Amino acid sequence: MKLAIFLVIIIGVISLIGTILIGGKGDKDYDEKTKSNISRLSWIYILLGIAIIIAFAIYLK
Repeated sequence: MKLAIFLVIIIGVISLIGTILIGGKGDKDYDEKTKSNISRLSWIYILLGIAIIIAFAIYLK
């Protein structure tokens, strides 16, 4: 069980880093859209991370 949780956390972090790295490589014309997309995706990852932590805490009780 600990291994599965560890893998989920690692995959989430790698996904976040990959999204930021790929999103930063946009055309000059698309910089504004890219920045807003990265911002939205980052918020999704943050909220998902919080939800996972809360769900895990509830599961442990």
